[in-house]
Amino acid sequence: MESEPDTTDGPARHEEAQHGPGYSWSGLAARPRVLARRFGPVVQWRSRPALLAGRAGRTCRLASVRGTSQQLHGGNRMIRTILLRTRESFWFLPAVFGISAIALALGLVLLDRTLTDNGVTSAFFLDALSASGSRAILSIIGASMLTVAGTTFSITISVLATTSSTYGPRLVRNFMADRANQFVLSVFTSTFLYALVVLQSVHTRVEDNQSFVPITAVYFAVLLAVLNVAVLVFFIHHIADSVQITTLQRGVKKDLTATINLLYPDDHDGVAQPAGVLSSAESQVITSVAGGYVQGIDLQKLVRLGSHHRCFITVTAAPGTHVLAGEEIVEIITSKADDTSQKQLERNVRAAFTLGSARTPRQDIRFALQQLLEIAVRGLASGSNDPYTAVSALDLAGESLTSLFRRAVPPSHLVDGDGVTRVKCVWPTAEELTGEIFAGIRIYGLEHPIVIHAALRLADRLCTAASTGSRRSRVVSETTRLIAAFEASAPDPDTMERVRAASAAVLALAPAAETGT
Repeated sequence: MESEPDTTDGPARHEEAQHGPGYSWSGLAARPRVLARRFGPVVQWRSRPALLAGRAGRTCRLASVRGTSQQLHGGNRMIRTILLRTRESFWFLPAVFGISAIALALGLVLLDRTLTDNGVTSAFFLDALSASGSRAILSIIGASMLTVAGTTFSITISVLATTSSTYGPRLVRNFMADRANQFVLSVFTSTFLYALVVLQSVHTRVEDNQSFVPITAVYFAVLLAVLNVAVLVFFIHHIADSVQITTLQRGVKKDLTATINLLYPDDHDGVAQPAGVLSSAESQVITSVAGGYVQGIDLQKLVRLGSHHRCFITVTAAPGTHVLAGEEIVEIITSKADDTSQKQLERNVRAAFTLGSARTPRQDIRFALQQLLEIAVRGLASGSNDPYTAVSALDLAGESLTSLFRRAVPPSHLVDGDGVTRVKCVWPTAEELTGEIFAGIRIYGLEHPIVIHAALRLADRLCTAASTGSRRSRVVSETTRLIAAFEASAPDPDTMERVRAASAAVLALAPAAETGT
């Protein structure tokens, strides 16, 4: 890359001498075309800005990363990935409960042995038990809990299969991540383990010339059995509720809203800010060493790497992108470095990316929206023929997208503590998401006028909430295309007239959208 001619003097040369060759600060405001040509529009958060006065009157804005950066970039990516994956597994919580149950059983048995050695054979509120009676109670509790656990697991698998075939295989993740299902399975299996450990501690005189009955532990097992009955009733209610389409849609909509709040925070004010850039550098790419979907990116780590190696990093494989081994994930603009430093940079950049076999909605807003649209599309299939499912899906999508349309465009450039642009990562725009929604409706929903009316209701809400003229213009454009496609499907005149009347409010905003008001 050719270096830009240095047109700065005074403080700029002072900063170049202080930070090394290739950096120019003070003269950057006078060279907006250079900045725009290299980096595109630079946007920076202004929430709680901190202005620091530097030498020679230089003033730069520190990156205030309240909101998105604290939630999106903070923490160790590897630990977060492990926690997210274990949360969506059926083994982690039962394992924790099982270990706790074994420890509790051993602790109560030890307590009973201590009481027996001190001559306490019964408590004032617990009747004494024989060894045979205790074994019978514990055997019944253990066997019944294992049976109920197996039945519970069978019901859960059946619900997963039904959900996968009816509403889409990607919703299975929601069921596996359901804490209620994990909790119920954990309670039953841990109660079985508790009864088993206590059972092996019961002895008679025939066995070792000294009988031992852990009264406290046995009665606690009885208490656990009573609680397990309540958990079983709760599980039946929960499964019956979770298979309802409204519950499924609400869960998916919750994920979509969480993703919007994460990627598009409403507490920032995006404005263009000058930033330091490299004036003498070369471009290179870093590729992935494995294949899979990009599930998450630790952008704060990339900012630190950019600051440490004095480079600018452009993310080319955003969350949700499928990459193969050897495909590009970032492009780096940096000055020449030694081989050791270059290899360290490549290794650390790759470590900031989390790859997996499936997409997740945390940083992938397209996937979060796709899950909700998939429910709508499957409701329109010939086998289901349930347009009301699609209507409710569009209404719920409107709840999340209207909040997105009210917010400012998220910053695509991140700066370090010195105000230097270090990372560029572009997120999907509200206009792009709008196009994906209406594209699905044009393909699958033209045969259902009630779905068209729901789409027009969504368009009206988005236009009302739109904070920019470009967003409003995109909604008007998509509405026009939807009306044209519906008219081409040859509906009856009365239906067409009602659809035109419903779209009048949105199409009336076309002049305002064109002028950007």
